[in-house]
Amino acid sequence: MITKLKTALTVIVVFCLMLASASAQTETFSGRVNDQSGTAIPGISVKIKGSNSGTSTNSEGKFTIKTSNPATLVFSGIGYQSKEVAFTGQNNIIVVLTDDQKNLSEIVVTALGVKREKRNLTYSSQEVKGDQLTQAKEPNLVNALAGKVSGVQITSSSGTPGSSSRIVIRGANSLYGNNEALMVIDGIPVNNDETGNLNSGPGTNRIADLDPNIIESINVLKGGAATALYGSDGAKGVIIITTKAGALNKKPSLNFTSSFSFEKPLLPEIQNKYSLGTNGVYFDGVNQKTSTSWGARMDTLKINGQPAPIYDQSDLFFKTGKTYTNTIGLNGGGTYSSYYLSFTNLTQDGTVPATSFDRNTVFGKFSTQVIKDLNITFSLNYANTKNNRQPEGYALESPVWTVFSAPVSYDLRPSTNPDGSQRLFRFSRNNPYWVLDNIRQTSIVNRFLPTFNAEYKVLPWLTLIERFGADVYVEQGKYIESLGSVSNPNGRIVNNNTNFRQYNNDLILSATKTAGDFNIDAILGNNLISTYSQNSYANGLGITVPDFNNISSASTVKFTENSYLIRKVGFYLQSNIDYKRFIILSLTGRYDGTSVLAKGNSFYPYGSAATSFIFSNFFSKGLSDVMNFGKLRLSYSTVGNASIGPYSLLTPYESQNIRNIAFPYQGQSGFLISGTLNNPNLRNERINEFEVGLETGFFKNRLSLEVTYFDKKTGNGIIPTVALAPSTGYNSTSVNSAVMRNRGIEVLLNARPVKTENFNWDLTFNFSRIRNMVLSIGQNLEMIGNGFTSIIVNQPYGVIYGTKYARNPEGKLLTGDDGLPFQADEQGIIGNINPDFMAGIVNNIKYKQFTFSFAFDMKKGGDIQNNVDGYGYFYGTPKVTENREPRVVDGVNANTGQPNTVSVTGQAYYQRANSVLESVIQDGTYVKLRNASIGYGFSPNWIKKTGFKSISVNVTGRNLWIYSPHFTGGDPEVSSFGSSNGSQGIYSFSTPTSRSIDFTLKLTL
Repeated sequence: MITKLKTALTVIVVFCLMLASASAQTETFSGRVNDQSGTAIPGISVKIKGSNSGTSTNSEGKFTIKTSNPATLVFSGIGYQSKEVAFTGQNNIIVVLTDDQKNLSEIVVTALGVKREKRNLTYSSQEVKGDQLTQAKEPNLVNALAGKVSGVQITSSSGTPGSSSRIVIRGANSLYGNNEALMVIDGIPVNNDETGNLNSGPGTNRIADLDPNIIESINVLKGGAATALYGSDGAKGVIIITTKAGALNKKPSLNFTSSFSFEKPLLPEIQNKYSLGTNGVYFDGVNQKTSTSWGARMDTLKINGQPAPIYDQSDLFFKTGKTYTNTIGLNGGGTYSSYYLSFTNLTQDGTVPATSFDRNTVFGKFSTQVIKDLNITFSLNYANTKNNRQPEGYALESPVWTVFSAPVSYDLRPSTNPDGSQRLFRFSRNNPYWVLDNIRQTSIVNRFLPTFNAEYKVLPWLTLIERFGADVYVEQGKYIESLGSVSNPNGRIVNNNTNFRQYNNDLILSATKTAGDFNIDAILGNNLISTYSQNSYANGLGITVPDFNNISSASTVKFTENSYLIRKVGFYLQSNIDYKRFIILSLTGRYDGTSVLAKGNSFYPYGSAATSFIFSNFFSKGLSDVMNFGKLRLSYSTVGNASIGPYSLLTPYESQNIRNIAFPYQGQSGFLISGTLNNPNLRNERINEFEVGLETGFFKNRLSLEVTYFDKKTGNGIIPTVALAPSTGYNSTSVNSAVMRNRGIEVLLNARPVKTENFNWDLTFNFSRIRNMVLSIGQNLEMIGNGFTSIIVNQPYGVIYGTKYARNPEGKLLTGDDGLPFQADEQGIIGNINPDFMAGIVNNIKYKQFTFSFAFDMKKGGDIQNNVDGYGYFYGTPKVTENREPRVVDGVNANTGQPNTVSVTGQAYYQRANSVLESVIQDGTYVKLRNASIGYGFSPNWIKKTGFKSISVNVTGRNLWIYSPHFTGGDPEVSSFGSSNGSQGIYSFSTPTSRSIDFTLKLTL
């Protein structure tokens, strides 16, 4: 009996185990994740509870996962409350996630790569997603930020491919130091110097080596409280660039993007009614040469009995630019590792023939969990760029100068006479077509950006982080000017080589601890950075072997070599104390040392204190339904500004030119001590900043508003040109004496006016108003020069100072007995390059499979010195000079005091205007349709048999419409000579920027 009972029990147990095994078999579970409005949510994590298995939703919110039956699935994503769903065999379910109203539904990357909830930040920052950057279709990511971020001003230099762009946050901080924001890629500061120019015009800012397609997001840190952890290099604001990465538990995904665009130049207004000549008389440019177009009317002019042909010089010279971009990327990951690989080829041919910018980039990032608590990430970004450019500006070698000033009655082709000499309508200039064949400038850069990051969780609340990165590049530049050039008749060859190496290391302890109602985040770290640069420059004059473009063929070669090494060490601490998620206190301190300063001044402390109060936590439910979020923040910071160059404390010996003798002379070197006495007691500039802000969210963040006011003051400003008495044996020295202030208001508005299952409309508006003032220069100085602008006490930084018209006390123009206005005896302020305000609006609309976006931005005010018109007034080429009728200038005779009655010719009037700088200062106000884009993503049902996961096409227009009522140049958003402080506010014969149309195809396998 017992034996039978045991047998029966055994059968029952085996049967139950079989049933359990059958019920626990693996099944496929599919579904879709929506938000409360029914809109699909991509990127939601779907995990099997109690295991490491999982997946994520695709672009349509759909997912498929294999799991046992029964099981519990956990759905989670940033900005949504997590949700658990029991799986018991059902399929094609719809999971609805609820918005998480406890935060702003946004995680941002802050200083040192730390990710934090935006609701907890105690300072102003603004994030731009990577797809918004690539949508702009700008090869240089600095230009892609234009009009998108409040408090940020972007200025292009030229339309030449690869040209530099300037990015300044909250106005200029330093009178003569670098004012551009620090660039940081994945926690590693990188170089953004302007390099590559070996003649007149701009160079390339080195962030142009970075491929915008690998960027996940950019976060702009604006004030000292946000950037203090980066030390004195971060005083100018910081651009945090986060690159793309793979994802865990994701199947390999192959992406291919191909785009093609064509560009047309935005040209200045040039007259086409009058010929070469003067006083209405035609010159043929062969037997009678002149530089002016004050000749005969073209509609009445006959040459050899035939109507004179009209040559549109700009249309003949400039061509349609073309840009090709092809990107292939692979990403994915397993249970413990993820990867992302990308290759991009950019080929850009400029609107000026023989100009181009080619960039090949390879990027790879690999992350893995080595052991349970140790995660490492390694990435490598390699870029190879080649830039071909022509001289720009008003240099004799500039082809654009001659094109814009050439008469419409003269054919510039052919460029040479039968004897091989240059052919041109005037003297002292190169024929622009001859320049294309005989003057070349090439820059080749190879750049490596490796980073290594290791995170080890020592304790559940304590993490040790080691981060190392390098920025290494070699630039080879060559400039060739053939025999027969006007500027260098015997020819010229320049070789310029730069080696740059920067190493950065951070060792960080990060702690997160909860104690009752307090949440505490703290960072303790050490930073080491070493920067080395070596430049060798060889200038060869007199080419002895035509067409042999080797510097060994030059009859005279002058070689110079420069190098520097800077080392910095920093210790930093930051603590963030959160009490009941409604009040946050943030304290930051940093202690830096640098090899640039003297021992007594080489170490300097600074820091910040900031707090925020989230008052919406105390709202009633009724009020919370309307205004779901409200935060008031306040901060104060004092930071150093690294504005002292290497070896600036020493007075070096320099190679000399004595009378007409240039050393080395006949094998003998000659050096004299510099005429500038350097100051060993120089200190870093100091920036103190106060910031207050309000952040609000309405209707579950369908509408959010952020308003910030800042007031910052720069002290110990360095003045490098303070005159010394000749009796000292020196001309000048450098001192810490200047004081400058910036005050401003920034507004950021985000709205989602429409949100349905098939239609979404997102809108972002930003506004900035910044007021700058130079409070003191020191040393009893009231004014000093700064390139094309001047620095004057009690005036904004960057006023234009120069010749102006003489006027009577009532402001009326004074004229001479000849009826023409004339210069005042004294020069004065005639312009201000700073805008009154800037604003931008970005719209993104999605309807089913269609996407549409467009962005406007504007700048009110900001004066520009229009050199194209300035020189053109003498030549008779600007459009305005077509009115050549005699006129009586509205003014008062300076000798009689009576209204002017003397009639003058148009030529006399404009050639007089050419001598007065005030006449070419123009208001740079503009409104731009920065870009507009329309796209279509094919339905997955249409392409499911093709093997592709997604296919989309897109058409984008850039600079489609520009309204600049007071500016007669092509584009008021340029500074023709580069991104330096002294190059701003001038438009002068640079390659025009362009209007472009881009076509893009994206495929995903």
